[in-house]
Amino acid sequence: MTKGSVRFENVTKRYGAVMALKPLTLEIQPGTLCTLLGPSGCGKTTTLRLIAGLESASEGRILIGGEDVTHLSATYRKVSMVFQSYALFPHMSVAENVAYGLTMRKLGKSEIRDRVEAGLEMVGLKGFGARLPSELSGGQQQRVAVARAIVLEPEVLLLDEPLSNLDAKLRRHVREEIRQIQQRLGLTAVYVTHDQEEAMAVSDRIIVMKNAEIAQAGTPHDLYERPASAFIADFIGDANLLAAEVTASGAGETRLRLLGQDYTLPLASELKGAAKMVLRPHQVQLRAEPQAGTIPAEVTYAAYLGNNVQYTLASDAGEIFAIVPPSAHPFVKGDNVHVTWRAEDIRLVPA
Repeated sequence: MTKGSVRFENVTKRYGAVMALKPLTLEIQPGTLCTLLGPSGCGKTTTLRLIAGLESASEGRILIGGEDVTHLSATYRKVSMVFQSYALFPHMSVAENVAYGLTMRKLGKSEIRDRVEAGLEMVGLKGFGARLPSELSGGQQQRVAVARAIVLEPEVLLLDEPLSNLDAKLRRHVREEIRQIQQRLGLTAVYVTHDQEEAMAVSDRIIVMKNAEIAQAGTPHDLYERPASAFIADFIGDANLLAAEVTASGAGETRLRLLGQDYTLPLASELKGAAKMVLRPHQVQLRAEPQAGTIPAEVTYAAYLGNNVQYTLASDAGEIFAIVPPSAHPFVKGDNVHVTWRAEDIRLVPA
């Protein structure tokens, strides 16, 4: 086990009769940014608070950098947290906010000054030390919170929905800055969010949680391209989930039946019988005329968004959402169309 790693060994958390976290085993490698992703109540924030020492485990062991910290309070764990609300002291200057944790550790004044200056420079706020938090934008306040955390030189940086108070454009900008700081410093970071795009953009690895346990873990690419379930396929990016039947599989091919038509997919599958075919909106192709293997559908909604056109389609396979490039003659509501796709784009998940 190396410095900055995080390991859970069959960790559970109970609140009376409520199981907030089912037996959880995971390992976060040092120097990586791992995101805990999932809907409200899935256990992701509980997991983060267990790492921080703000909650105690009911069973199991928690190790940080190879050290068993299961029974250590937050004060004695080498972690720092960036909170959703920033938690800046409004009456203190930016420099005083960043220095707060160092002051509590009773470090020398010159060392505190040097660390604060270095921390503010790392987050792009050099020269802002004398300002009050109220004189900063939301994005700048968030960077102050990050600086306050990293000057403590933690083994693990924890970020609890750090961008939820920012508007969409600023969220994108600040998440890029957080990712750059994490990579430049080689920090181990654990990031909590319910925003799939945010998780995909910043993470080396994502742990998707559902019902207080891990639904699937992997790289953003793995989760998107190889979902293990209908929940993952639908949660990580938009997905059309069409009921189908696997009729045969072998030699790197899978035979599939959908609406009475047979399709051959260039993938091996262990599924048999009922399955869900995962068709991403941008993989949908629309034709005006029927062709072999196409599905007839009717346009029930059309929206032109400049760089693409979004359609909602009614078909015997269910509702289909499509995102296609703009064309000179786009379809309109009420048009009959024919849906198709590339066989290599399709994935299968259990029904």
